[in-house]
Amino acid sequence: MDEPLSNQEAQKLVREILKNGTVFFTPHAQKAMADDGLTAVGVEDVLRAGWVEMSEYENREWRYRVRTNRIAIVVAFESEAELTVVTVWRF
Repeated sequence: MDEPLSNQEAQKLVREILKNGTVFFTPHAQKAMADDGLTAVGVEDVLRAGWVEMSEYENREWRYRVRTNRIAIVVAFESEAELTVVTVWRF
């Protein structure tokens, strides 16, 4: 994607991928999850219930921050059917 999705478009795509696509986790995200006591199911729950706060272009891809009041997750879309969790953290 050359241009970022709007926050609303990104949120819609996250939820569609959760229903019908595939979610991958980087090694960094897996370590951050373990450090913060988060599971893959918990991260998916945050992605489902959270809101897209912002986007940024990093490492030749658009990344989107999805958050709740207590947890933030950075994701990148690999396609319209796949997303990668790049990192997570608790506030």
